[in-house]
Amino acid sequence: MTGLVTRPRAVAITGLGAITPLGRDVDALEEGLLSGRSGVRLLDEPEFAELPARLAATVDLTDRLDRVEARKLDRVQQVALVAAREAWADAAIGEMDGDRLAVVLGSGIGGALTLLSQEKVLREKGPRAVSPHLVPMLMPNGPAATVGLEIGARAGVHCPVSACASGAEALAVALDLLRSGRADVVVAGGAEACVHPLPLAGFAQMRALSTRHDEPEAASRPYDKGRDGFVLGEGAGVLVLETVEHARARGARVHGHLAGAGLASDAHHVTAPDPSGTGEAGVDPRAAGGGVLLGLEHQDPGALAEDEAVAALVVGAAGLLGRVVLGGQGAHLREPGHGQRVHARLGAARDDDVRPAGPQQLQGDGEGLGTGGAGADGAVHSPAGAELQPDGGGRSVRHEHRDQVRADPARALLA
Repeated sequence: MTGLVTRPRAVAITGLGAITPLGRDVDALEEGLLSGRSGVRLLDEPEFAELPARLAATVDLTDRLDRVEARKLDRVQQVALVAAREAWADAAIGEMDGDRLAVVLGSGIGGALTLLSQEKVLREKGPRAVSPHLVPMLMPNGPAATVGLEIGARAGVHCPVSACASGAEALAVALDLLRSGRADVVVAGGAEACVHPLPLAGFAQMRALSTRHDEPEAASRPYDKGRDGFVLGEGAGVLVLETVEHARARGARVHGHLAGAGLASDAHHVTAPDPSGTGEAGVDPRAAGGGVLLGLEHQDPGALAEDEAVAALVVGAAGLLGRVVLGGQGAHLREPGHGQRVHARLGAARDDDVRPAGPQQLQGDGEGLGTGGAGADGAVHSPAGAELQPDGGGRSVRHEHRDQVRADPARALLA
């Protein structure tokens, strides 16, 4: 038979979870993004005093985990668990067959804080003082393993490790698991927590970090002519993904659809991207899923700058956090104040003048580009009518859409 075209199996986004420098959950992250708030601060603790770059974006884990539980988990595992619990509760799946449930949670470096602190214990107090939890706390797949044990996933627990592409690559692996029929539900995302003098010193020696100490809130400005480096951060973003058939059968609420994902590498340099863009260009067509993406004719560069300024902070979750907060529904993000030169250069419209062209169904598309040349991209669609735009009160249409989908979940799934 010739001319047969097989449509890729649809995948629904049914749960969102996040803990970031902008807040303790998805709603706080959304509010911070839409209002242009920054999560960057000056590190004034004594251990950072001698560093040439003392900026970071940290999260608040106060009262998020039981004290005994937290002692057995590295900080990166803690943020992953917090975000995963929010996403799992949001999906409202309840009990399910663990043989059909998987986890794919990327991390760029894993339990670096545990490794560094326990090396000091070994050096100062000897081997008998080293924690028996050292190995499960330092391993890069620790966040994925922690979440897998929490929800009873037996269809696979995976941890892509590809620097800043780790979180985006996790979505691609999750998509493959669902489309291949190896799982009905996959908890996917990225996590990182390595704000420590040693990683900061290493990045500073590369001259990669911002030293805008007098203006921390404006330090992360990747598309600004006056940028002077990035800002290291911590946090996690998690999505619950499931086949449309599984979501429909249980009457699930749907935030959006994962339309496609692409993976590539440029094989050029360990840190510098290929100037020709060859490797990166190979990612987008794969993510498009055979041309199913609709583009925005006019994207506000200020909005783009803010989305990347937040997402790029958290190494293992970069390329993922923006999709968590938007739920695949797209949004106009208010300019944080450092997109001025982008606007001046491109002459784009500003604020609420920006509107999508064509059908009022918005998409999210973001790449993770990692040290070593790795690249990953995931593309998401919203259900029809799920446009996400600020309403002037810091609240978005996504909240109202949730209520609409509860009333007619099957319609949202088929949109």
